[in-house]
Amino acid sequence: MLHVIVMAGGAGTRFWPASRKDSPKQLLKLVGDRSMLQATVDRIGTLCPKENVLVVTNKALVDAVRTQLPDLPPESVIGEPAKRDTAPCIALAAALILKKDPDATMLVMPADHVINPTGNFVTAVREAMNLLERQPENIITFGITPTYPADVFGYIERGESLPGVSSTAAFKVARFREKPDLKTANEFFESGRFYWNAGIFVWKARTIDQAINKFEPEIHSHIRTIVSAMGTDRFQSTFQEEFIKITGKSIDFAVMERYQPVIVFEASFQWDDVGNWTAVPRLTGIDRDGNSIAGKHVGIKTSGSIIRTTPDHLVATLGVDNLIIVHTPNATLVANRNDESAVKQIVETLEKMGWEGYV
Repeated sequence: MLHVIVMAGGAGTRFWPASRKDSPKQLLKLVGDRSMLQATVDRIGTLCPKENVLVVTNKALVDAVRTQLPDLPPESVIGEPAKRDTAPCIALAAALILKKDPDATMLVMPADHVINPTGNFVTAVREAMNLLERQPENIITFGITPTYPADVFGYIERGESLPGVSSTAAFKVARFREKPDLKTANEFFESGRFYWNAGIFVWKARTIDQAINKFEPEIHSHIRTIVSAMGTDRFQSTFQEEFIKITGKSIDFAVMERYQPVIVFEASFQWDDVGNWTAVPRLTGIDRDGNSIAGKHVGIKTSGSIIRTTPDHLVATLGVDNLIIVHTPNATLVANRNDESAVKQIVETLEKMGWEGYV
């Protein structure tokens, strides 16, 4: 049976000041009238029952996540006591699932991506599940066909074609590549052999559990100790003590770059990781002056800008171009769109200043 793991522990600092420690990117309504997290859970609604959805977040966000997802059982939201990247998160999820379903298939995905249309995504996941029933040793990921030479994504280089595996193209993975410089990104783009790495995986729970045990036995040992305490009065203390001992590592470094066979399905769906404010106009559209507006705004001679405010707070602009303006009750960002990638530096500066109330 399929179990869906939603990784919802990110900080989303590039979306400051809307994104804060107590309401990070995945809990915001950046696109549409549902939060990124809610839209992710909505998307997988036809794939498995609610009790087979597990959301892994950080401990401080458990109550907020449960509030946003009232249809999930409370025990379906797990709060990590420390940030340790995706490999420990996935190891924990696999171990918990194997306790109740030894033959489980897992779909693992981040909580803060936009995917359309949902039907194409669901079909792709089901085709991956079908392949795993025939070849359970495989690990399957989805590659996004690049639309430009991005230097902000990891890449997957495809190898030998696997005809007849799915309704879209499928290949053995030749290798994973980390985020390249712009020159290398251009080479990847022009070659036609590379996909963006969406960080979405389908595998048997037993397969990933065994792979983590093989490649990262220390992580596996700590997770095994945590899970062995499930159902006892020692669980919370064991979880805290053991998890913080883990050395954080991404699943790409821990397993994906070392495991064989890995299969990449060419995604038949549109995907956007909504990595920063400049991604929003791609998804919400722009007006005739190239502006992306949310909230109460009046603009004169205003163009190419991203402006977000609340329904009861007016932002007025005059004679500006290419700005990001984000108003919140206790902080306002005004930035040049060309410097957008540096927004996270503001958060780092606020932390150094001890202004935690604005972070």
